[in-house]
Amino acid sequence: MSATSIALLGAIAGFTIFLGLPIGRLRNPAPRLRALLNAGATGILLFLLWDVLTHAWEPIDDALGEHHYGAAAGNGVVLAAGLGVGLLGLVYFDRWVARRSDAARPVVVPAPEPVAVPAGGVADRASAQLAPVTAPPVWRSPAGQLALMIATGIGLHNFAEGLAIGNSAASGEIALAVLLIVGFALHNATEGFGIVAPLAAAGTRPSWGFLAALGLIGGGPTFIGTLVGQRFTNETIAVAFLALAAGSILYVVIELLAVARKMGAKEITTWGLLLGLLAGFLTDAIVTAGGA
Repeated sequence: MSATSIALLGAIAGFTIFLGLPIGRLRNPAPRLRALLNAGATGILLFLLWDVLTHAWEPIDDALGEHHYGAAAGNGVVLAAGLGVGLLGLVYFDRWVARRSDAARPVVVPAPEPVAVPAGGVADRASAQLAPVTAPPVWRSPAGQLALMIATGIGLHNFAEGLAIGNSAASGEIALAVLLIVGFALHNATEGFGIVAPLAAAGTRPSWGFLAALGLIGGGPTFIGTLVGQRFTNETIAVAFLALAAGSILYVVIELLAVARKMGAKEITTWGLLLGLLAGFLTDAIVTAGGA
């Protein structure tokens, strides 16, 4: 199989993320459905967090088992640094965005008291009219920013998946590369749902253009990783991207759990978490059963 064919299949594996994105266009979902969507996304992301950290720790664990303590320590530092940047970086970025939003918020001036006019007179219409209120674009809303953060974290994770596909093809293991593509394609379809769940939960209806941007951010790195993986292999870089993904996913999970607590639907939330986790394990089991 040619390098071009492998790259094309890698792109397909990444862009199956678009299959779950149309859920974000739901019109005013019921509160219980919002809670279920939010919890399901949280369950999927919890599985991804476990999956990403497992793969990031694997080379460190192997190095320790082979008594290569220098390599283990080096990759361990990279893992810790990536986790810190991915988690704390989003915390400070979120704070920076909040400060900018507060600074840009217009000052509300109380409307003037109505002026009495003689009978038959005309009141000042300009003072009686209220300035039109323009809703902020979806990407600047809290739900939109959370969706962007989820897409970014998943994109980092998918870049590492693309590296695995490209490395397998470069080493001549075409069957393994194809199996990885099939498994990641199934898995990424569930990730699309996780990206837009905060929008559906908040009742925010994004445009198709915004959904396309989310899909490119989350799924595009699989294609890029496949191209890079066919030409360049580096274990430490793979650990770095996985650690960044894990840190960002952990931040998003914290945010989604805060949203779930505000909704108060404990039973629905618990079921959603369970279903999300099971969906993650099911797609991963398909990859493992195929011998990947």
